[in-house]
Amino acid sequence: MGNLGGVNSAHSGPVPRIAVFGSINMDLVAYVETAPSRGETVMGREFRQVPGGKGANQAVAAARAGGDPVFLGAVGDDAFGVQLRSNLVERGVDVSGVSTHEGSSGVAHIVVEDGGSNSIIVVPGANGAVTATREGDARLLEGSSVLLLQLELPMSGVVAAARAGRAAGALTVLTPAPARELPAELLEGVDLLVPNQHEAAAITGETEPHRALEELLRRVPEVIVTLGADGVLYGRRGGEPLHVPSQRVEAVDTTAAGDTFCGAFAVARAEGRAPEDALRFASAASALSVQRFGASTSMPDRSEIETALGG
Repeated sequence: MGNLGGVNSAHSGPVPRIAVFGSINMDLVAYVETAPSRGETVMGREFRQVPGGKGANQAVAAARAGGDPVFLGAVGDDAFGVQLRSNLVERGVDVSGVSTHEGSSGVAHIVVEDGGSNSIIVVPGANGAVTATREGDARLLEGSSVLLLQLELPMSGVVAAARAGRAAGALTVLTPAPARELPAELLEGVDLLVPNQHEAAAITGETEPHRALEELLRRVPEVIVTLGADGVLYGRRGGEPLHVPSQRVEAVDTTAAGDTFCGAFAVARAEGRAPEDALRFASAASALSVQRFGASTSMPDRSEIETALGG
């Protein structure tokens, strides 16, 4: 089952190794009653500086959910880079695959409204230098049960990582965010696609989730479409679609919802849980995260997830 980082207290097998090839940013978060329109200035009520990036968030979520994640990516040689690397280490993520590049680290400017919705501007910084896999990445992928990918790195790097993950025997999972056209050379290396309903619609042109799911299954073997408060829709080729409702909660910040879901799902799937059980585990983690502010700081640990599931 991969590199053993100990034994998970709520799982009889070894702790699954989860590889994450992705972005790492410093999130600069402003909290406002209502986000400004074009040309408008509004007063915010709070500002926070929080380590983030979709890749780093998924790695932290996997660690919190009981996995043993290794991160492959890049930071700049600035103060943010030092903080970002240290944060991953403190949260139980192996950073032996993180390189340092001259210049700035990635940053994300995030506006969070009081109702929980958000808008994000990502400035890639060092993430833009990750145009391919590096020597040593294949070794880090060996023994990984799952490889998590996103689209905040250059496409050439993501394609190379998907191929490397497939060669290493890992289940390759892609979050297609930010949404864009997915080249065939990338999809050839993807086992499971996890878009939200808006990304699924942007990729397929189908606004109805079931139709979008059907279209995506023509491209990859398995798909999960996350539906926000309406739960998740899962499908695999040759099987019947499965809808898992979400827990009803009062959301205060949805920034990390999708990344928490993916990190937790990767752990549950790597542990051999059935699809419905893995989806419920990941949905419970996501529901807990949206009740807290921040990205990586909002992610629940395994005991919280198990308690939310009644375990």
